[in-house]
Amino acid sequence: MTITGQPSPTPSRPIALITGVGRSIGIGAGIARRLAASGWDIAFTYWTPYDRRMEWGVEAGAAEAIAKELAEAGARTAAIEADLTDPDAPARIFDEAEQHLGGPVTALVLSHAESVDSGLLDTTVEAFDRHFAVNSRASWLLIREYGLRFRSAPGTATGRIVALTSDHTVGNLPYGASKGALDRITLAAAHELAHLGVTANVVNPGPVDTGWMTDDLRESLIRGTPLGRLGTPRDTAHLVDFLCSPEGQWVNGQLLKSNGGAAA
Repeated sequence: MTITGQPSPTPSRPIALITGVGRSIGIGAGIARRLAASGWDIAFTYWTPYDRRMEWGVEAGAAEAIAKELAEAGARTAAIEADLTDPDAPARIFDEAEQHLGGPVTALVLSHAESVDSGLLDTTVEAFDRHFAVNSRASWLLIREYGLRFRSAPGTATGRIVALTSDHTVGNLPYGASKGALDRITLAAAHELAHLGVTANVVNPGPVDTGWMTDDLRESLIRGTPLGRLGTPRDTAHLVDFLCSPEGQWVNGQLLKSNGGAAA
């Protein structure tokens, strides 16, 4: 695990921990920008070897560039490279975030994902296990670590957990199945962590093209969306921003579709 940023012992803004912020055009980066503009300090995670395995490849210097952009928006930042297949990583991530930003994490946003297309017949055991290790187990461990550390004044609901999900199933078996498990884990947190003053919600951002779509898929999805366009990271970020705000505290234990009305 590596970290970019200098320790900051005197926090003046609430701290959000956002996972899966490895590319500047990604949903995680969009959420980080929105929360930074709304007054949050940002710790974020990324994992370069995952991007290296994917068709889009590694965006050189992305973590540093994102951190610089967030700092220009007034946020103190900590960029943490972490392998979420490691069950010890979540505790270390929280340790690093707290050490470098000088306070506890108030909002946990789960935007990371292992996503490799395969179906019922061609998914390997290795790929299946990796998807569940990253998308389900790591998410549970991050939520558990958050719950063990979070403290709120009695009678207040200031803690926030937001997880990004997907309804992919056909031809996307391990991704869809592991995201389904993530949904259940997060919605359980809405009840099991309620006594701490924590709300927990799941957001399905629908079709957001961050460089992974083919031309045919892009055109098909646009035709199936009443607004006649694809989603953007900014669309997702606005909803996450609301859920993390004081005004969003009455929304709890929900799976919200922010997809422009896209057809299933």
